[in-house]
Amino acid sequence: MRTALTIGDFSRMTHLSVKTLRHYHQVGLLEPAEVDPHNGYRYYAVDQVPTAQIIRRFRDLDMPVEQVRAVLTAPDLTTRNALITEHLNRLENQLAQTRNAVSSLRNLLEAPRTEIAVEHRSVPATPAMAIAGSVGPGELGPWWSAALTELRHVVDGADLRSTGPSGGLYANELFENEAGDVLVYLPVARPVAARGRVRPYTVPAAELVITRHEGSHADSDIAYGALGTYVTEHALGVNGPVRESYLVGMLDTPEEGSWQTEIGWPVFQTTAG
Repeated sequence: MRTALTIGDFSRMTHLSVKTLRHYHQVGLLEPAEVDPHNGYRYYAVDQVPTAQIIRRFRDLDMPVEQVRAVLTAPDLTTRNALITEHLNRLENQLAQTRNAVSSLRNLLEAPRTEIAVEHRSVPATPAMAIAGSVGPGELGPWWSAALTELRHVVDGADLRSTGPSGGLYANELFENEAGDVLVYLPVARPVAARGRVRPYTVPAAELVITRHEGSHADSDIAYGALGTYVTEHALGVNGPVRESYLVGMLDTPEEGSWQTEIGWPVFQTTAG
């Protein structure tokens, strides 16, 4: 009795379409056990069914074909598990982002609009250690978290005394063009010489109108919108970087719902109009 399976039989057994099986053959992910040299018909072996089922589940989890191939050809169990864990972590991050977006949209649609609390504040120049850079579209989030982590590592390693919460300066171009200059800083009593990307920096003095945003940065645009509206109606905004101060932030807790961020909009005057 012939044990070779036609591509149609194999498709029914694995729930992978004929088109998909042909594609997997072409890219070297799942090659048939035999290809008839005369008519090009593909035949599969029964023992390929479990492999096809595994591939199908990885693809259902949106694992790229190249990574599925890397998992299947991994030289050892440790390497294979590391590849799978990497993808699962990426899925969990995407799920968290989706949940945050859904929650933010519901709050925006359901929560009544309320007046925000604002404070006019003159901020003095502040010595700090900082990392500056330019980011492109979609790069700000990863750059921000990596830079803050590196900054904390260097400051702690140099045994510097922090004098306040971490913060960031964000150029107008970041909002207008999705690309521009950004700087994150950590105030310290006594800056030291540059160490890698971390350099001494004096955060400039500024006149700011400030409000506080609580929770994930995913919906900080709501606070930005309310703050910008207030500045338009009550103050004279100036062309300068927006300032954020992370009273409770990534360096304090991974729980984004617990974050507290002060947003400072640069203005010319410090008294309400």
